[in-house]
Amino acid sequence: MILRTPTFYKDFKCIAGDCPDSCCQGWEVDADSDSLAYYKTIGGEIRQRIDSVLDKDEFGNTIFRLADKKRCPFLNSENLCDMHIAIGGEHTPYTCRMFPRFINDFGNTREMGVSFSCPVASDMMFGLSEPMSFCDEQNDLPPELNDIDAQTYYYLVKARKTAFEIVQDRSIPVNERMIKLLDFGEQLQQDLDDYPEPDDDIDFFDVFRNPELINPQWLERVDNGKYRSVANENFNENIASYFIFRYFLTAVNDYDVLSKIKMAAVGVLITSCFGEDSWTIHLWSKETEHSQYNMDRYKKLLRTAKCLSTDNLKKLLSL
Repeated sequence: MILRTPTFYKDFKCIAGDCPDSCCQGWEVDADSDSLAYYKTIGGEIRQRIDSVLDKDEFGNTIFRLADKKRCPFLNSENLCDMHIAIGGEHTPYTCRMFPRFINDFGNTREMGVSFSCPVASDMMFGLSEPMSFCDEQNDLPPELNDIDAQTYYYLVKARKTAFEIVQDRSIPVNERMIKLLDFGEQLQQDLDDYPEPDDDIDFFDVFRNPELINPQWLERVDNGKYRSVANENFNENIASYFIFRYFLTAVNDYDVLSKIKMAAVGVLITSCFGEDSWTIHLWSKETEHSQYNMDRYKKLLRTAKCLSTDNLKKLLSL
C-alpha cells in the first residue's frame, strides 16, 4: 500500500498536559470493541474505574460517561490520562490513539493527515511558509477492499492536482484563487452528477451556530463575527490546501465534489469573519469535524443553504 502524508506529518507530537485545549474534554469517546475486549482481561482499580463509567449513547454506542465540565473520566488534574498511565497508550480507545489524525483509504493508497482540531497541528499548518506538499512511501499493508469506481477516482486524482495548483498560485491574491477554485468545482460537478439548487434561507453566521456546542469560545467568536476582506496570507492557502487534501477525493463515494471545494472556500472565510489566527480554525474544527451531528448538518447546508451557494461565496470572497 502507498501511504501519502503531508511532509510535516512526522513532525507532529502531542504535548499532553501542556496543551491549551485538551482533546480529552468536550466530547464523548466511543469505547471500541477491541479495547472493550482487552479491558475484560485486566483487573485492579483501573478495571473498576473503566466499568464504572461505561455507558450507552442515543445511538446505542458504548461510550465513556463524561465527568464534570465534560472532562473525560480518566483525565487527571494535570491533564494527563490515567488510563494511559495505568495500562499504556496502546490500550486506550482507538479514537484516543488516533487523534488528531485522520485516514482516507482508496484501495492501494492510504492518505493520512492531522486535523486543525488539535492546537499543535493547527499551529503547524497555520504557520507553513511553503506551499503544503506531500510525500509517498510504500509499506507492506494490503490494499483496502472497496467498491469505488476506478475511472472516477483517477479523474478526481487528476482534478485535485489542478485544485492544488489553483490554491497555491501565489501570483494572485488568495481570494481570487478561491473564486477560480469555485469555478473549477462547478465544472467538475457537471461531469459527475446533478447538484441541487439551494433553498434554505439560513443566515451565513447561523451556519456556524452548531446545535452541539463543545467549546463556548467558538460561539463567542461567531457572535462577534463580521464580514471582512480575505487577507492575502499564506495561512489561508494552507487552510484551503488542508480541506482539498482531506475531503476532495472522498467525492469518489458520493460524486459531490463541489461541496468539498466549497469547504475550502468556507474555511478561508471562517478566519476572515471570526478571527485571523490558528485558534479560530482550531475551534471550528473541534466543533464541526469532530461532532458527527454538527458535521452532518454542515454537509447538508453546503448543498442546501443559499448563503453557501457558489455565487454567494464568490461575493463574500470579493469583499
